[in-house]
Amino acid sequence: MSTLAVASEEDRPLDAMVRAIAQAARTAGHRMGLADGAARDAALRGAAAAIRRGANEILAANAKDMAFAAEKGLNAAMQDRLLLTPDRVESMAQGLEQVAALPDPVGRILAAWERPNGLKIARVSVPLGVIGIIYESRPNVTSDAGGLCLKSGNAAILRGGSESLHSSTAIVECLQAGLREAGLPAEAVQSIPTRDRAAVGAMLRMADLIDIIVPRGGKSLIERVMRESRIPVIAHLEGNCHVYIHEKADPDAARRITLNAKMRRTGVCGAAESLLIDRKIAAQQLPAIVDDLSAAGCEIRGDQTAQSIDRRIVPATDADWDTEYLDAIISLKVVDGLPAAIEHVNRHGSHHTDTIVTDDGAAAERFLAEVDSAIVLHNASTQFADGSEFGMGAEIGISTGKLHARGPVGAEQLTSFKYVVRGTGQTRP
Repeated sequence: MSTLAVASEEDRPLDAMVRAIAQAARTAGHRMGLADGAARDAALRGAAAAIRRGANEILAANAKDMAFAAEKGLNAAMQDRLLLTPDRVESMAQGLEQVAALPDPVGRILAAWERPNGLKIARVSVPLGVIGIIYESRPNVTSDAGGLCLKSGNAAILRGGSESLHSSTAIVECLQAGLREAGLPAEAVQSIPTRDRAAVGAMLRMADLIDIIVPRGGKSLIERVMRESRIPVIAHLEGNCHVYIHEKADPDAARRITLNAKMRRTGVCGAAESLLIDRKIAAQQLPAIVDDLSAAGCEIRGDQTAQSIDRRIVPATDADWDTEYLDAIISLKVVDGLPAAIEHVNRHGSHHTDTIVTDDGAAAERFLAEVDSAIVLHNASTQFADGSEFGMGAEIGISTGKLHARGPVGAEQLTSFKYVVRGTGQTRP
C-alpha cells in the first residue's frame, strides 16, 4: 500500500466549498427555527420588493442563461422553462407575498392530550432543518423553494441547473436582501455557485449537515439522487400525466381540457402526456380533439384504433405509453371503458397527476378513488398540478412518493414535529 496520504472528500476544493455552505446553513437554520413568524414573513415581503427592484438585473442575468441554453441546444420546451419575462418575474414576487400571507406552519399544536398521571403531551410542528434542493432549468424554482423554506423556518441550499446559474444567483441575492432587512441570517438561503455536477455529489454525501434532499428535474437527475444520496429524499418524479375522456364526457369540455392539459405549457410536470378515450365515443369525439391539438402544433401518436379514426395520428410504440415528453407530443389510446382506463393509468403513469372528463358522478368517484396518483382530478386540466393553484402560494415540487409528503410540497409539508411533554415532578414507577 502506498504511504502517500489519500485526500479525504472534504479536502477537495469543491467539497470544501459545499461543506462551508452547509455549515453556514446549519447555523442559520437554527436561528430560523427560533425566529418569530412575523420576522420570516417580513423577510418574504422584503424579498418580493427586492425582486421588483432588481427585475432588470434578473432579466439581464436570464438573457445570459438563455444564450448559454441556445449554445447547448436545449429544445424549445426546455428553453421555455428557463425563460423569464417581466410577467414571470412579477409572478415570483407575488408568489413570495402569497406565501407570507399563509398561516405560520411552525409551532402549531397538531394534537394535545393529558395522561392519567398528569403529564401533558403536545405534538408540535417544527422545521425540518437544512433542505438541499437540486433542480433543473426553471429559475422560478429558486424563488419558490427559497421562499417556502424561509416561511417554514428552514435553511435552504439551492443547486439549480447549469443553464440557470446567472438567473438563480440574481434571485438568491434578492432573497438574501429580504432576510437581512428582517434581521435574519442571509445564509438561510444560499446557492451553489458552480456548474460543476460534482457539487451534487458533494451535497448528497453531507448527511451530517443536510437533513432533507429535494430533487426536481428529469428522470436521470431523480434516479441519480435516489441512488447516491445518504440523506432522506422527497422525490419529485417525472410527470407522465393522463387525460381520460369517459363515454359520458361533455364533448366541449373534453376538447377544452385536453388542449389546455397538453398545450398550455408543454414543459411543466403537470402537462398531459397521454390521452385515453372510450371506444364508444372515439369515432364521434376524437376528430375534433385531433383538430385542436394539430392546430396547436402537437404530434399525436396513437394505437391502431385511433389511427383508423384519424389519419393524422401516427403510430405509437410501447415506449410511448411510459414517456414524459415535455414537448408538443401526446400518446393516444382507445380503451374499453373505465376499468381499462384505470388499469392503464396505474400501470403506465408516474403517480403524478391524472384527470377524468365525465358527467357521470359515479364514474368520476371511482376514478378518483382507484387511480393511485398524488393528484387526481375530475373535469379539470392536469395543469392545475401546482402549489400556487392549490392555495399554497408556491411549491417546492410535486412529491410522487407516499412518505412524509405527497402532491404539492408547500411550507406546511416542509415541517416535521416533536413531542413536548410537561410534568409536575412525575417519575415512572
